[in-house]
Amino acid sequence: MSLEWEQVIVDSARPAELGYWWAKALGWVVTIDGDDEFEIRSAPDRLPGLVFVPVADSKVTKNRLHLDFRPDDPAAEVERMIALGARRVDIGQGEQPWTVLEDPEGNEFCVLGPRKKAGSDS
Repeated sequence: MSLEWEQVIVDSARPAELGYWWAKALGWVVTIDGDDEFEIRSAPDRLPGLVFVPVADSKVTKNRLHLDFRPDDPAAEVERMIALGARRVDIGQGEQPWTVLEDPEGNEFCVLGPRKKAGSDS
């Protein structure tokens, strides 16, 4: 069986606006800028992409799926995302080594702490 992960679909009230926000946040490029879909990718020919599609109802509950990111400098990345318009949120995570943020439309995502090295207890 051959299976390739093509994209993640994000329901959005304003697909192009949210798609441009994520493109800037991730440093990705726009590959489709249409009325029915707005796609970004890390490079034009690289998968997977994020596709933003229009929906009539706005988000009112916790995401069933969210993205996690592990940057080299988590604290700096959290501050950069906040400067772009992300907000810190409490979804009941308690004290954790990651930070939960939401994008301008309220979609949660996490900025993770440093990866533990293999064989390390810390």
